[in-house]
Amino acid sequence: MLVVCFDLEGVLMPEVWINVAEKTGIEALRRTTRDEPDYDKLMRYRLDILDENGISIDDIQQVIATMDPLPGAKEFLDEVRARWQVLILSDTFYQFGEPLMVKLDRPTLYCHDLEIDDESRMITGWKIRLEDQKRATVEGLRAMNFNTVAIGDSYNDTNMLAEAHAGILFRPPQNVIDEFPQFPIIEDYVSLLKQIEAAAAELGK
Repeated sequence: MLVVCFDLEGVLMPEVWINVAEKTGIEALRRTTRDEPDYDKLMRYRLDILDENGISIDDIQQVIATMDPLPGAKEFLDEVRARWQVLILSDTFYQFGEPLMVKLDRPTLYCHDLEIDDESRMITGWKIRLEDQKRATVEGLRAMNFNTVAIGDSYNDTNMLAEAHAGILFRPPQNVIDEFPQFPIIEDYVSLLKQIEAAAAELGK
C-alpha cells in the first residue's frame, strides 16, 4: 500500500502568509519557511508583526476565505486520491487549514493549533502537535509497512522527503534546490503525477 504525503502551501494551495501580506500591505509577512528554516523563530516574528498591527485571527480568516487551490491542484489531487492513500502534512494550523481543506474536498490534514485570546481574537501563541511531525508521520507509516512518497517545497519539508521511500521537491526556491540536490525537482502537476507513478511502480504499488 502506498501513501502519498503532501505539504500544503506552495504545493496545493497558495501561501497563507503571503496572501495576508498582500491584503494588508505588510511586506514583512511575506517571509515563509522557504526563507527561514527555524520555524519557531519564524512564528514569533510573525506574531510580533500581527500584534504591532492589530491583525486578529478573524482578519486572517477573511483572507483565507478568498483563497483557492493553485491552478490544476484540485484536479491533480483528485487523481492521486483515486489511486492511492493521501495525507496532507503541514506546519500550518487547523484554524487556517480547515477552510482550505473544504476547497480540496477534505483530504486528511495533520497540522498544528493556534492559541487565540477569546476576547481580543488576537493570536497569542501556537501549539506544535509534535516536533518534526512531518518526518515523524512518514516514519510511523514506514513502521507500519506502508510505502511512502513525500512531496514538499520548503526547508521544513526536507526531513519528510528524506524519511520517505521517495522524496520530491515541487517548485522549490533556488536556495532549497541548492542545499538539497538529492531530491528531484518537478515544476508541474502532469510531471509530478508521472513521478509518483514511477515511484509507485518501483515500490511495487
